[in-house]
Amino acid sequence: MKRMTIRDVRLHWPEAEKALAAEGEIIVTRDGQPVARLVPYRAPSQKARRRFELREHALWLARFWRGKVAGPTSDELLARDRAD
Repeated sequence: MKRMTIRDVRLHWPEAEKALAAEGEIIVTRDGQPVARLVPYRAPSQKARRRFELREHALWLARFWRGKVAGPTSDELLARDRAD
């Protein structure tokens, strides 16, 4: 773990970047007191998105509505508005 002042980090960034790669962490100080910790950035892993399955969605809708009539579809509402 390397310690650097705020000024050193700002003025000597290439050195700080090399130290960060080698040490894995830099403690940034101001007036001899630690104020921050620099660590390398690691991108979060992303899970693969589930593919949309029409049949699975239709089954979910049937369970959700439990046989009730959902009301007019958006296509029917648009047709009504355009007819007026």
